Amino acid sequence: MYEKRALIVGVTGIVGNNLARHLVAEGDWEIHGISRNPPQGLSQVKPVAVDVLDAAATRAALADLKPTHVFLCTWTRMQTETENCRVNGAMVRNVLDAVTAGGSNVRHVALVTGTKNYLGPFEMYARNTPETPFREDQPRLPIENFYYVQEDIVFEAAARHGFGWSVHRPHTIVGYAVGNAMNIGVTLAAYASLCKATGRPFLFPGSPTQHGAIADVTDARLLARHVAWASTTPAARNEAFNVANGDIFRWKRMWGVIADYFGLEVAPYPGEAVPLERQMKGDDAVWDRLVAAHGLQPNRLERLASAWHTDADLGRPIECVNDMNKSRRLGFLGWQDTERSFTDLFDQLRQERVIP
Repeated sequence: MYEKRALIVGVTGIVGNNLARHLVAEGDWEIHGISRNPPQGLSQVKPVAVDVLDAAATRAALADLKPTHVFLCTWTRMQTETENCRVNGAMVRNVLDAVTAGGSNVRHVALVTGTKNYLGPFEMYARNTPETPFREDQPRLPIENFYYVQEDIVFEAAARHGFGWSVHRPHTIVGYAVGNAMNIGVTLAAYASLCKATGRPFLFPGSPTQHGAIADVTDARLLARHVAWASTTPAARNEAFNVANGDIFRWKRMWGVIADYFGLEVAPYPGEAVPLERQMKGDDAVWDRLVAAHGLQPNRLERLASAWHTDADLGRPIECVNDMNKSRRLGFLGWQDTERSFTDLFDQLRQERVIP
């Protein structure tokens, strides 16, 4: 029935879920999605339950699928970058080996990575001082980075089997997902809800640089449109792209926008980072009481809030903005109002009874 058959690896994550919804809306895709649990609210997606770290199981699960487009939208965090390289490289390799075994229908593989391409992995995060705005032709850092490993596996498979590829490097992603390991929007919504309930000050947790410098983020909906565009546009074949909203801002103003949404006063900035991991320590019981009092989804705070990752983003000592000229030059003119990225997400979280 469909000319295009998508395989989304990580369909329940913040990237994969929004991509699936976008492809459903486009209407001309047969969509299969790999995840540990079936995606909620996506009945048009055919679930594939397999551990992609198991090469034999992955090959068996995908033997008859024959996708035309593969979207790699997941990763697993390990204790060291060496382990990140081994594990996350294996996931990409196992999927590509499976979909190309016995002849391949694959036309395009899209790999979603991120700004750690320029900043380095968590072990060395933002310790270098790359020139901003980040541009896709900047050289790789001379350190281990599992993004580079994943890219090289995709490049080698593309050369061997003749399909096209694209690499997508979003900045901090804002979008709807529950249980995601890197989710600044839901983390800040949970933090603001706790401040509202307890009367605690709504205090920007990040560094002075991030408080005052120009920044950008990536709306998951825009990223979904970008991935679909690159995967079906000949001019975008075999290219790496930054993906950001195309809308710059300063956190010291955005903090006020978020405060206004939740009916909070902005606490005076103390001039130094006060990490969310410290501010939210011991809040599990407080959140459980909010869930009970407001009839929220029974999510534990640790499932919603990734304070460690938000602290990493907001604690960076350098300015981080992304150049989008390559995408515009090749025909992608999408943009997103960043204030609406946050407020639209907060609206959805309330509608879904994730936050009060």
